[in-house]
Amino acid sequence: MKRLLVRIAVFLGSSALGLLAADFLVPGVSVPLWGFVTAVVIFTVAQAILAPFFLKMATRYASAFLGGIGLVSTFVALLLASLLSNGLSIRGIGSWIAATVVVWLVTAVATAVLPMLVLRDPKPA
Repeated sequence: MKRLLVRIAVFLGSSALGLLAADFLVPGVSVPLWGFVTAVVIFTVAQAILAPFFLKMATRYASAFLGGIGLVSTFVALLLASLLSNGLSIRGIGSWIAATVVVWLVTAVATAVLPMLVLRDPKPA
């Protein structure tokens, strides 16, 4: 149970970091504070559902696209978070592309790093 809660916290944290990075780095991306939590939750749930689905489809029908699955699922999750909440707004094709890459990169790095920070053993005094 503890492991599941840590995984959920890592996914939510990495999504939050990714959306914040896009907000700060990509012109045309807006994540207002009042809708931030909703956008993070929708994005995280969408990613959790879509990534395995797209991976399965690509493995079955188009294995050449396996490397781009993370980008595709990130784009669709951003689209869903934008459509289903008032917590994320992305304007312009360039902003959609840049936001997809930034969020994908930050969430990938955060998903790898956050567990090490959360689960590290404290040093004895």
